[in-house]
Amino acid sequence: MTPLLLSTLDLVGTFAFAISGATLGVRKRLDLFGVLTLAFAAATAGGITRDLIIGAHPPAAFGDWRYLATAMAAGLVTFFGYEQVERVRNPVQMFDAVGLALFAVSGTSKALAFGIGPVGAVLLGMLSGIGGGMLRDVLVTEIPAVLQRELYAVAALLGATLLALGSALELPPAPTALVAALACFVLRYLAIRRGWNLPIATWRDPES
Repeated sequence: MTPLLLSTLDLVGTFAFAISGATLGVRKRLDLFGVLTLAFAAATAGGITRDLIIGAHPPAAFGDWRYLATAMAAGLVTFFGYEQVERVRNPVQMFDAVGLALFAVSGTSKALAFGIGPVGAVLLGMLSGIGGGMLRDVLVTEIPAVLQRELYAVAALLGATLLALGSALELPPAPTALVAALACFVLRYLAIRRGWNLPIATWRDPES
Protein backbone atom coordinates (compact mmCIF):
# COMPACT_ATOMS: atom_id res chain seq x y z
CA MET A 1 0.00 0.00 0.00
CA THR A 2 1.39 3.41 -0.95
CA PRO A 3 2.20 5.95 1.81
CA LEU A 4 -0.41 8.32 0.37
CA LEU A 5 -3.18 5.70 0.51
CA LEU A 6 -2.12 4.61 3.99
CA SER A 7 -2.16 8.17 5.37
CA THR A 8 -5.48 8.88 3.65
CA LEU A 9 -7.11 5.84 5.26
CA ASP A 10 -5.63 6.81 8.61
CA LEU A 11 -6.89 10.40 8.43
CA VAL A 12 -10.39 9.48 7.27
CA GLY A 13 -10.54 6.87 10.03
CA THR A 14 -9.29 9.48 12.50
CA PHE A 15 -12.11 11.83 11.53
CA ALA A 16 -14.75 9.10 11.83
CA PHE A 17 -13.51 7.88 15.20
CA ALA A 18 -13.23 11.45 16.48
CA ILE A 19 -16.87 12.10 15.63
CA SER A 20 -17.89 8.95 17.51
CA GLY A 21 -15.90 10.08 20.53
CA ALA A 22 -17.16 13.66 20.41
CA THR A 23 -20.77 12.52 20.01
CA LEU A 24 -20.50 10.37 23.10
CA GLY A 25 -18.91 13.30 24.93
CA VAL A 26 -21.81 15.59 24.07
CA ARG A 27 -24.30 12.94 25.16
CA LYS A 28 -22.45 12.73 28.50
CA ARG A 29 -22.71 16.53 28.78
CA LEU A 30 -18.95 17.13 28.87
CA ASP A 31 -17.59 20.64 28.34
CA LEU A 32 -15.76 21.63 25.15
CA PHE A 33 -12.38 20.49 26.45
CA GLY A 34 -13.86 17.14 27.52
CA VAL A 35 -15.50 16.60 24.13
CA LEU A 36 -12.26 17.38 22.29
CA THR A 37 -10.29 15.12 24.62
CA LEU A 38 -12.69 12.26 23.98
CA ALA A 39 -12.53 12.93 20.24
CA PHE A 40 -8.71 12.79 20.25
CA ALA A 41 -8.61 9.69 22.45
CA ALA A 42 -11.08 7.79 20.28
CA ALA A 43 -9.30 8.86 17.10
CA THR A 44 -5.71 8.09 18.03
CA ALA A 45 -5.41 5.53 20.85
CA GLY A 46 -5.42 2.50 18.57
CA GLY A 47 -2.88 3.98 16.16
CA ILE A 48 -0.59 5.15 18.95
CA THR A 49 -0.56 1.70 20.53
CA ARG A 50 0.15 0.08 17.17
CA ASP A 51 3.02 2.47 16.40
CA LEU A 52 4.62 1.94 19.81
CA ILE A 53 4.51 -1.84 19.35
CA ILE A 54 6.02 -1.86 15.85
CA GLY A 55 8.65 0.75 16.72
CA ALA A 56 7.31 3.63 14.63
CA HIS A 57 8.62 6.55 16.70
CA PRO A 58 7.21 9.02 17.30
CA PRO A 59 3.68 7.66 16.77
CA ALA A 60 1.99 9.24 13.76
CA ALA A 61 -0.59 10.96 15.97
CA PHE A 62 2.22 12.94 17.63
CA GLY A 63 4.60 13.32 14.72
CA ASP A 64 2.09 14.55 12.12
CA TRP A 65 0.02 17.65 12.93
CA ARG A 66 -2.76 16.49 10.60
CA TYR A 67 -3.97 13.86 13.08
CA LEU A 68 -4.50 16.38 15.87
CA ALA A 69 -6.04 18.88 13.44
CA THR A 70 -8.40 16.25 12.02
CA ALA A 71 -9.52 15.07 15.46
CA MET A 72 -10.05 18.63 16.70
CA ALA A 73 -11.98 19.59 13.57
CA ALA A 74 -14.28 16.58 13.99
CA GLY A 75 -14.73 17.41 17.67
CA LEU A 76 -15.63 21.02 16.98
CA VAL A 77 -18.02 20.08 14.19
CA THR A 78 -19.77 17.65 16.52
CA PHE A 79 -19.83 20.01 19.50
CA PHE A 80 -21.35 22.93 17.60
CA GLY A 81 -23.36 20.89 15.09
CA TYR A 82 -24.53 18.10 17.36
CA GLU A 83 -28.13 18.19 16.15
CA GLN A 84 -27.04 17.60 12.55
CA VAL A 85 -24.70 14.77 13.56
CA GLU A 86 -27.49 13.10 15.52
CA ARG A 87 -29.59 12.90 12.38
CA VAL A 88 -27.40 9.97 11.39
CA ARG A 89 -29.01 6.87 12.86
CA ASN A 90 -27.07 6.08 16.03
CA PRO A 91 -24.03 8.18 15.03
CA VAL A 92 -21.65 6.81 17.67
CA GLN A 93 -21.97 3.29 16.29
CA MET A 94 -22.07 4.29 12.63
CA PHE A 95 -18.98 6.51 12.70
CA ASP A 96 -17.29 3.99 14.96
CA ALA A 97 -17.94 1.30 12.32
CA VAL A 98 -16.33 3.46 9.64
CA GLY A 99 -13.30 4.16 11.82
CA LEU A 100 -13.05 0.49 12.77
CA ALA A 101 -12.93 -0.60 9.13
CA LEU A 102 -10.37 1.98 8.03
CA PHE A 103 -8.07 1.55 11.01
CA ALA A 104 -8.16 -2.25 10.83
CA VAL A 105 -6.96 -2.04 7.23
CA SER A 106 -4.42 0.75 7.63
CA GLY A 107 -3.09 -0.78 10.86
CA THR A 108 -2.52 -4.15 9.22
CA SER A 109 -0.86 -2.53 6.21
CA LYS A 110 1.50 -0.46 8.37
CA ALA A 111 2.43 -3.48 10.46
CA LEU A 112 3.25 -5.46 7.31
CA ALA A 113 5.33 -2.56 6.01
CA PHE A 114 7.38 -2.67 9.23
CA GLY A 115 8.18 -6.35 8.69
CA ILE A 116 5.65 -7.86 11.06
CA GLY A 117 4.45 -11.32 10.01
CA PRO A 118 0.88 -11.85 8.74
CA VAL A 119 -0.53 -13.14 12.04
CA GLY A 120 1.03 -10.36 14.07
CA ALA A 121 -0.05 -7.79 11.48
CA VAL A 122 -3.66 -9.01 11.66
CA LEU A 123 -3.64 -8.72 15.45
CA LEU A 124 -2.15 -5.24 15.28
CA GLY A 125 -4.71 -4.27 12.67
CA MET A 126 -7.46 -5.39 15.02
CA LEU A 127 -5.82 -3.46 17.88
CA SER A 128 -5.65 -0.34 15.72
CA GLY A 129 -9.35 -0.66 15.05
CA ILE A 130 -10.60 -1.35 18.56
CA GLY A 131 -8.13 0.66 20.67
CA GLY A 132 -9.73 4.07 20.23
CA GLY A 133 -13.23 2.85 20.96
CA MET A 134 -12.02 1.04 24.08
CA LEU A 135 -10.35 4.13 25.53
CA ARG A 136 -13.34 6.29 24.59
CA ASP A 137 -15.70 4.03 26.52
CA VAL A 138 -13.38 3.68 29.51
CA LEU A 139 -13.04 7.46 29.84
CA VAL A 140 -16.81 7.79 30.29
CA THR A 141 -16.96 4.72 32.58
CA GLU A 142 -18.74 2.40 30.18
CA ILE A 143 -17.90 -1.23 29.46
CA PRO A 144 -15.95 -1.12 26.16
CA ALA A 145 -18.08 -2.09 23.17
CA VAL A 146 -15.52 -4.70 22.13
CA LEU A 147 -16.32 -6.71 25.27
CA GLN A 148 -20.09 -6.77 24.96
CA ARG A 149 -21.56 -5.56 21.69
CA GLU A 150 -22.30 -6.96 18.27
CA LEU A 151 -19.27 -8.53 16.52
CA TYR A 152 -16.88 -5.62 17.11
CA ALA A 153 -13.41 -7.15 17.26
CA VAL A 154 -14.55 -9.96 14.93
CA ALA A 155 -15.35 -7.42 12.22
CA ALA A 156 -11.91 -5.83 12.66
CA LEU A 157 -10.29 -9.26 12.41
CA LEU A 158 -12.15 -9.94 9.17
CA GLY A 159 -10.92 -6.73 7.54
CA ALA A 160 -7.36 -7.22 8.81
CA THR A 161 -7.26 -10.84 7.64
CA LEU A 162 -8.49 -9.98 4.15
CA LEU A 163 -5.85 -7.25 3.85
CA ALA A 164 -3.06 -9.56 5.01
CA LEU A 165 -4.27 -12.32 2.67
CA GLY A 166 -4.38 -9.93 -0.27
CA SER A 167 -0.87 -8.76 0.52
CA ALA A 168 0.41 -12.34 0.71
CA LEU A 169 -1.15 -13.06 -2.68
CA GLU A 170 0.33 -9.82 -4.06
CA LEU A 171 -3.06 -8.48 -5.11
CA PRO A 172 -3.37 -4.78 -6.06
CA PRO A 173 -3.12 -2.79 -2.79
CA ALA A 174 -5.87 -0.21 -3.32
CA PRO A 175 -8.68 -2.60 -4.37
CA THR A 176 -7.63 -5.06 -1.66
CA ALA A 177 -7.79 -2.34 0.99
CA LEU A 178 -11.20 -1.22 -0.27
CA VAL A 179 -12.64 -4.75 -0.20
CA ALA A 180 -11.18 -5.45 3.24
CA ALA A 181 -12.50 -2.20 4.73
CA LEU A 182 -15.91 -2.71 3.12
CA ALA A 183 -16.16 -6.26 4.46
CA CYS A 184 -15.34 -5.06 7.98
CA PHE A 185 -17.86 -2.23 7.80
CA VAL A 186 -20.65 -4.39 6.35
CA LEU A 187 -20.22 -7.08 8.99
CA ARG A 188 -20.22 -4.50 11.78
CA TYR A 189 -23.21 -2.67 10.29
CA LEU A 190 -25.24 -5.85 9.88
CA ALA A 191 -24.33 -6.93 13.40
CA ILE A 192 -25.63 -3.60 14.74
CA ARG A 193 -28.84 -3.73 12.70
CA ARG A 194 -29.62 -7.39 13.36
CA GLY A 195 -28.19 -7.76 16.85
CA TRP A 196 -25.61 -10.42 15.97
CA ASN A 197 -23.50 -11.33 18.99
CA LEU A 198 -21.03 -13.93 20.06
CA PRO A 199 -22.27 -16.25 22.82
CA ILE A 200 -22.59 -14.32 26.08
CA ALA A 201 -21.26 -15.72 29.34
CA THR A 202 -23.96 -16.86 31.75
CA TRP A 203 -23.54 -17.21 35.48
CA ARG A 204 -25.92 -18.21 38.18
CA ASP A 205 -25.40 -17.52 41.84
CA PRO A 206 -25.26 -21.00 43.45
CA GLU A 207 -26.88 -19.55 46.55
CA SER A 208 -29.90 -18.15 44.71
